[in-house]
Amino acid sequence: QVQLVESGGGLVQPGGSLRLSCAASGRLGSIAAMGWYRQVPGKARELVARIISGGRTNYADSVKGRFTISRDAAKNTVALQMNSLKPEDTAVYYCHMRMWDMDYWGKGTLVTVSS
Repeated sequence: QVQLVESGGGLVQPGGSLRLSCAASGRLGSIAAMGWYRQVPGKARELVARIISGGRTNYADSVKGRFTISRDAAKNTVALQMNSLKPEDTAVYYCHMRMWDMDYWGKGTLVTVSS
């Protein structure tokens, strides 16, 4: 069984920062990509940021310059540092992993940006 467990969500004021972490465990092999997606009610899940094998990163335009993704391959973890948060960043954030041509998802962690 493969598990992804997220942590670090919560309530933060506009302009504040949060750090999300995700740890993968179980039967792990060659991981092609790890990253973060987010979803708000009534909308499709969208890519926030990801790291592809080899270290290349992709970011949604809406978070470029504010969010930074990092990965510790030895520990099978991925983190998302979120700075200058805006109310529109409010969403459930999901950790994602691509491995053996399959997609794995965490259960999600809620991030609420509000004063």
